[in-house]
Amino acid sequence: MKYSESVEMYLETIRKIEQENPEDQIVDITGGLKVSKPSGYSVAGALSLLRSEKLILQEPYCSIYLSSKDRILANKACNRHKQITEFLMSSQGLDGKTAAADACGIKHLI
Repeated sequence: MKYSESVEMYLETIRKIEQENPEDQIVDITGGLKVSKPSGYSVAGALSLLRSEKLILQEPYCSIYLSSKDRILANKACNRHKQITEFLMSSQGLDGKTAAADACGIKHLI
């Protein structure tokens, strides 16, 4: 199943936070997505939608985890991002920051 760009971004961010700190919290996800505090409310709404679609696992007031199926999807998206970033750096001579930013948009198109 193909998910929207924003769903993939949430899944990638949750995956990254899971690896760094298994106790995911909304504030960590908000920071990982680089949105401001007021946008945290929209993050909470998005997480509620992801929960209802069974893309994430979360008990009330507890940590957020990816389901095993969606951890695989998040890993694939992260790997695509890394591969595109490396390609842009090596073939186009872009610096890492620019290549990563460009890769973020490109990966959702392929």
